[in-house]
Amino acid sequence: MGIFVYLRASRLPFLTGSLFPVAAATALACLTDHAWNFRFFGLTALGVAALHLGANLINDYYDSFGSDPLNRNFTPFSGGSRVIQNRELSPESVKLLAYLLLGLGVGCGLILIYLGRPWAALVGLLGLAAAWFYSAAPLQLMSIGLGEIIIFLAFGPLLSWGAYYVQTGKLSLVGAAVSLPLAFLITAIIWINEFPDMEADLAAGKRHLVARLGLQVSRWVYAALMAAPFISLFILIEIFRLPDLIVAGLLPLPLAFRAVRLAFRTPPTDPEFVPIQALTIQTHFFTGLTLTLALLYAAWWR
Repeated sequence: MGIFVYLRASRLPFLTGSLFPVAAATALACLTDHAWNFRFFGLTALGVAALHLGANLINDYYDSFGSDPLNRNFTPFSGGSRVIQNRELSPESVKLLAYLLLGLGVGCGLILIYLGRPWAALVGLLGLAAAWFYSAAPLQLMSIGLGEIIIFLAFGPLLSWGAYYVQTGKLSLVGAAVSLPLAFLITAIIWINEFPDMEADLAAGKRHLVARLGLQVSRWVYAALMAAPFISLFILIEIFRLPDLIVAGLLPLPLAFRAVRLAFRTPPTDPEFVPIQALTIQTHFFTGLTLTLALLYAAWWR
């Protein structure tokens, strides 16, 4: 068992969802301000990763008393890590690990403040609040139709805004905007993962937006979420004057198209639904990678 159970509990592979906005914002700082402080980048990445993993664990802890025991349609990408349901870890162990990771995230933020980035306090507190109140009582934002909006903001504009500030010392709108493609895609990941969970979520009283809208309408929202990132690339070019090179972010478009096409014809309880979830994650990964590399390349040639 050992360390691998804890890694599965934290859902480590999903870290790309939070680290790519940080990487893209840091690459943008290289382009606009010729700034890349490796110490600041390391502290930012470690703090963000700790908050993200802590949020995953808090989510598992609270869901272990709600929807996860009822979920019979869980997949490798949805329905939690299952370490509590499989009796590999106790709920209290998961909660303790979550507290430790959230504490590590706060510690990284305090160091950044000490090193001359005082507004990291605001960004960090907002991130910590999102990590906690998304799942934790009494708010449980995921259960009242606000979870998807929180994910969009926390894993997009908030992260990149903070990472850009840490590198440049500037609270800039372009720092928030650069993560728009990734914000739409991380929301699409959460959105499509709620499809197979919906029956259990409704039984547990989790009224997220997919549960409120129903599957048919939610499929169309998913299609919009998968199209929006590629449209937003042109907004970044035309309005925020980012380099044309970022059109490289269009390369994952075939993955998005295939995922949407399958989502309209595959029942969420079908095993064939899992590739749709995987394609959504791959679209986010490759969009984040191409966006970051395009910005770094533009900075290198400037």
